[in-house]
Amino acid sequence: MRLEDYWGVGPKTSERLRQTLGTEAALEAIESADIRALADAGVSRGRATRILRRANGDAGMATLGTSDARSVYDELLSLAGEYAVTDHAADRIRVLTPLTDRAAVESRLDEVLDATAAWKELDEDDRETVLDAFARYDERGGTERAAVEAALALREAGLSGGAFAALDDVDPDALREAAGALGYVEDGRVVDGADDELDRLRAKHEEAETLSNSAFDVLDTVRDSGVRSLDDFENGVAEYVARETELTRGEVRSAAADDPVDAADFVSTTLRALAADLDERVERREATVRADLAEAVETARGDVDAAVAAVDDIAFSLSLARFAVAHDLRRPTLVDDGLAVVDARNLLLEGEVQPVTYGVGEHGVRGVANAPPSGDRVSVLTGANSGGKTTLLETLCQVTLLTAMGLPVPASSAEVGRFDTVVFHRRHASFNAGVLESTLKSIVPPLTDEGRALMLVDEFEAITEPGRAADLLNGLVQLTVDRGALGVYVTHLADELSPLPSEARIDGIFAEGLTQELALRVDYQPRFGTVGKSTPEFIVSRLVANAGDRSVRRGFEALAAAVGEEAVQQTLSDVGQSTD
Repeated sequence: MRLEDYWGVGPKTSERLRQTLGTEAALEAIESADIRALADAGVSRGRATRILRRANGDAGMATLGTSDARSVYDELLSLAGEYAVTDHAADRIRVLTPLTDRAAVESRLDEVLDATAAWKELDEDDRETVLDAFARYDERGGTERAAVEAALALREAGLSGGAFAALDDVDPDALREAAGALGYVEDGRVVDGADDELDRLRAKHEEAETLSNSAFDVLDTVRDSGVRSLDDFENGVAEYVARETELTRGEVRSAAADDPVDAADFVSTTLRALAADLDERVERREATVRADLAEAVETARGDVDAAVAAVDDIAFSLSLARFAVAHDLRRPTLVDDGLAVVDARNLLLEGEVQPVTYGVGEHGVRGVANAPPSGDRVSVLTGANSGGKTTLLETLCQVTLLTAMGLPVPASSAEVGRFDTVVFHRRHASFNAGVLESTLKSIVPPLTDEGRALMLVDEFEAITEPGRAADLLNGLVQLTVDRGALGVYVTHLADELSPLPSEARIDGIFAEGLTQELALRVDYQPRFGTVGKSTPEFIVSRLVANAGDRSVRRGFEALAAAVGEEAVQQTLSDVGQSTD
């Protein structure tokens, strides 16, 4: 396959990859989802992420039917990536895509939940050992040696089976031998400390080079020692050089010039020959040591390769396990049709969150509080402003996308059907024909395509006049039913809708009053088959209570009379306020 055959790899990018990585290494980086390699080659991380997502899951990316669905997808992966134990694991999480094969979904769920169980079983000391091992792996650049050392650290901590089973069959002794061998060769050079004899020869060679570069100093030093004949001079040079380099006199004399022109020629020629001879001896010894080290690595090659693959896979699984444990994620049940959640939580909300139970389509949620009706293809969700309607849509989108990626979900239990497209559309406060047209273009085609769509659409009335929005919503509900899709549509226009098809229902979220701090108190759990109320009297009550200026307060009191003064008075009484 050519580099240019991958989505997003144009002529400039492919040429950059060829020049920096080489074609084979670039292809391997793409196939193995190695964002770091592409980024080091000069491709921006964002672009590299998009390339790898398309390369490894192009069909799955088609599940994301709108920009808002893609935004939720990005947010989920960013959140999961915060729990990565290595840089490469974070990269692998960033390029996860929805899976189109249900067997693959179940398989990944098995892997992640096995790792989750393993992580939960570790005590704090073992968890620290694991994190330290992977931190060192990253610090050392994720090399083969770093992987081998990480594998040894995990084995020595007694971690085996489950998420660590890939390390059970590796030979620790072979890995230790290989770790030393791998560590002693860098960029083809045997590093110091690998072999005593090589270190000795290198030291002597360096000393000989130093003497060769200062031949005249050697000449003067020997002359000043009082030698009188040429033989005495040559012996003096041999003794001096042997003493300075810790070579034997015989080793020095073997390199001595045979027919020197004079004393200076004898010294310079001898020292150059000695340095050259030692250089050859260093090269021969280094070649021998390098071959021995390579043999040690190759002897353990199977264990090394197993360790490298296992460390990356374990890091990936444990990263997702930490994400699951941190957010109490549970395994969803895969069903053919329907979407139902019990005690679901939105992962992007901070603080204490009221869990919600909800569902559309066929499902088996029974015997729990607030169990939703089964069989309705569409729900129209109504209720108070700031009542959590959009948050519920987003939660359903999160559960659906996490399931599609083979990941556990933020709910006590969930049943998730097979969806070819997820259409999530947030409320956009722009009231013009262009926004209406673009919105319809993004949400209607998935309903007309082959395959099943999940429609999660927020407040049509924000982009066109209410009467026409009600007409459009009626049409969308009917189209959703006719196409066999599932949908949750949020609106404040329930009273303006024509009779809904029998396969649709209306649900409501209710505000229940104000807290003592004058915050709106909402029951976020929808009530099924009931129109929710916006309850403006609660908002007006808060404005009355918070008004500091007397004239402004009188203005809000006039609004109170319009929306129901008795209800406002009761609300203020409940929170200990007064209109006096």
